[in-house]
Amino acid sequence: MKKISKVFWISAAFLFVAVIFGVISPNSLERVTANIESFITTSFGWYYLILVTIIVIFCLFLIFSPVGAIRLGKQDERPEYSNLSWFAMLFSAGMGIGLVFWGAAEPLNHYAVQPPLADPGTDAAVKESMRYTFFHWGIHAWAIYALVALCLAYFNFRKDQPGLVSATLSPILGKYSKGRFGTIIDIIAVVATVIGVATTLGFGAAQINGGLAYLFNTPNNFTVQVIIIVIVTILFIMSAWSGLSKGIKYLSNTNMILAALLMIVVFIVGPSLFTLNLFTDTLGTYFQNIIQMSFRIAPLKSEHRDWINDWTIFYWAWWISWSPFVGIFIARISRGRTIREFIIGVLLAPTIVSFIWFAVFGSTAINVQHIGNIDLTQFATEEILFAVLSELPLSWITSILSIILIGIFFITSADSATFVLGMQTTYGSLNPDNKVKLTWGVMLAAIAAILLYSGGLQALQNALIIAAFPFSFIMILMMLSLYKALARDKKELGLGHRPREPKTKHHHKKTEI
Repeated sequence: MKKISKVFWISAAFLFVAVIFGVISPNSLERVTANIESFITTSFGWYYLILVTIIVIFCLFLIFSPVGAIRLGKQDERPEYSNLSWFAMLFSAGMGIGLVFWGAAEPLNHYAVQPPLADPGTDAAVKESMRYTFFHWGIHAWAIYALVALCLAYFNFRKDQPGLVSATLSPILGKYSKGRFGTIIDIIAVVATVIGVATTLGFGAAQINGGLAYLFNTPNNFTVQVIIIVIVTILFIMSAWSGLSKGIKYLSNTNMILAALLMIVVFIVGPSLFTLNLFTDTLGTYFQNIIQMSFRIAPLKSEHRDWINDWTIFYWAWWISWSPFVGIFIARISRGRTIREFIIGVLLAPTIVSFIWFAVFGSTAINVQHIGNIDLTQFATEEILFAVLSELPLSWITSILSIILIGIFFITSADSATFVLGMQTTYGSLNPDNKVKLTWGVMLAAIAAILLYSGGLQALQNALIIAAFPFSFIMILMMLSLYKALARDKKELGLGHRPREPKTKHHHKKTEI
């Protein structure tokens, strides 16, 4: 019998109260979350931008530091998976409902509705749309995941600590990491994870509903979305309860094939040359402007500041709230790798995949809007992908493929989340009790439904930004803790600066001869 920790009871009780509050008074929940979200984005937008940029710099520092040679495990361990398998699994972590949901909708919004700086519908807006989409889904996002995953993998595999967020803080908290303070940290991590995953499930339900509405005139409303959530919840709870890890593995592999197939078909039947040219051009401007975008807060223009709050701050909060969940997944598949190859792989592989995805779907949406046969801006966000596909050959096939894709992502994400949440609330157990996983599965579904009921997609975004805020401070502690532990390891292993290395190697060769 797996021991259930205090983290489970306190987190579950807190979230249960939130669900009841949402059922009894959805308008009040929407108003409260909107007010808190507005306060955080207005007062702490600068903090999010600076923190995420520092995390990027910290990751780059570790790549070029001598500590990059330290392994996630014992120093003589080697990677559990081949590079190809590892990259495929990183790709799996990088793909999800979010990419399908925003693949066409975000570049279109930045081009035709509300560009960051340019006038809507102009050539400048085309370039801006892709550049900022790359910014939101690129290196910054994956640096957040890399930091949390690296901390968990390092302390779990190298220091034999349990796979808990609190355990990564032992170098700076000492015995307190296992006391009340550690419990509070794990509760914050669990709540942030639940809100982050529930939000994504809400997006998924809304988009499945949007696709059905566009294709079959199904009503696009809360009732249908709840039915979708209930059906998918039953499916992923059955999977989680049975422990059919092979089934989830097969589903994940199937989804990767479907995603690749959908992207290739859209690229071929869409504006292929325009896609390639826009991808090449905006990739260059992304790297050219990355520092300016990282610190852009628009203190003098409220309309530009509102855009940053709605998009950049929202995304940074989304990645932070998802980081415990994705971090545990990445950590589990990365044992035996050096810190250097880990960070390079995590930063680059999923980023490149995301860029290619957005280049294909974003350029296609922009091209459809530019031709003018249909005004895509009239559609709800969750319907835009299907409106774009309807303007291309094989539209019915690609639309059905998209709905299946979202459905399987929904099931695999929720199933994985119940495992991670179960692990976090049973003292890091790698085989959490089914009742615990069932509780989290129901809680995820309930919160997704309540947020949709109380304010739709905007309520989802509000909840994300609120949940991520306290966990962002824990990430700062994780960064300091990891640096302290690595500095100790560097000293023990005698990892010096590079100028000393040639002398050692040269002397070693001479003695051999």
